[in-house]
Amino acid sequence: MASYYLAATLARLADEMVAFTLVLLVLERTDSPALAGITGAAYALPAVATGPLLGAWLDRTPYRRSALALNQAVLGVVMLSLLAVVGHSAHWITPALAAVAGATLPMVSGGFTSMLPSLVPSERLARANSFEAASFGAATITGPATAATIAATLSVEVAVVVIAVAAALSICAISRLPALPSLQTAGEPFLPAVLAGLTHLVRTPRLRASTVTTTLLMGATGILLIALPLHMASLGMPKSAAGYLWTAIELGSVTTALLLTRLQNRWRPEQVVIVSVAVYGVALTTWPLATSFAVLLVVAFVSGLLEGPTLPAMFAARQQYSPESLQGRVSTTAASLRVGAAAIGQATGGLLVPAIGTHQALLVVAVALLAAAGLGAATSRKAPLHVS
Repeated sequence: MASYYLAATLARLADEMVAFTLVLLVLERTDSPALAGITGAAYALPAVATGPLLGAWLDRTPYRRSALALNQAVLGVVMLSLLAVVGHSAHWITPALAAVAGATLPMVSGGFTSMLPSLVPSERLARANSFEAASFGAATITGPATAATIAATLSVEVAVVVIAVAAALSICAISRLPALPSLQTAGEPFLPAVLAGLTHLVRTPRLRASTVTTTLLMGATGILLIALPLHMASLGMPKSAAGYLWTAIELGSVTTALLLTRLQNRWRPEQVVIVSVAVYGVALTTWPLATSFAVLLVVAFVSGLLEGPTLPAMFAARQQYSPESLQGRVSTTAASLRVGAAAIGQATGGLLVPAIGTHQALLVVAVALLAAAGLGAATSRKAPLHVS
């Protein structure tokens, strides 16, 4: 399992640096929040279409490592290409290149996780999910902080190069993963296999509740990604300082993800997801009140503590309410919905934040999180579909 977590964390580190670095690169070279939001959306939005297709393929093929490595290779090439075009060519080229890199994004956000039931005995899945959440958290902690530090001390261009290097290192680690056999029977047609994952998500109420809540969570996060760099000016800080706020959030998140593993055994996973997102939303209402960057760092860390149980509970919901033969499709389809919601959130943030200001935008994010929890609870009312 050590090789799995190394490969997954390196791949996620490269991807977690991208969203923040893209925003900084576009803002610094074009001073256009709208283009920054559209570029971030273009990076994430293709995953809505590709996620179900990639998931069905993952369930049918033993070539999972090749798919994961291809994602990172494309990412590295595109990031280096962006150095040449952002601010030096027609604006549409920037989001077009970002879309190319985003097409295989579900491989990292869902492809790795779908392998866990094949690698870990069922009695150890709860602990494995906590470490999986820690892998996501470690990448999210290191990614924005690394991008922020490099951009502040060197340049945002150097941060882009570091992403390409991290992607190359992740390919080396992926090559050490074990080859896993396909889970799907060879006779199932591809299109029905694609639809099976989406149908299962829609028709399984407890899984649906977790998916709805975490998908809307990512939409709100997309708005926050645009709002925070612009909010730094009101605190007398450079835009890059927003990376440290994301680090504070993830430090808190990883802390509770590792310490509260037993919540998965005491509460149903979708309940943990809904409650965690709700209290995270309540915490976000205090962000506009912070009068200094230091205070906001502390508030961000506390908010992360409250949001921390969400990710391992989301993994547990997918695993408990889905058969192993559907793990790839459920994971990548749900991941694609999350990534797509984040894309819409970024595009919305690019237009909304300049119009209403960062303080009001932070309150909008808080209300969106509370709405996400409410809608998630509403979709879980029907009796669940039992899966053996």
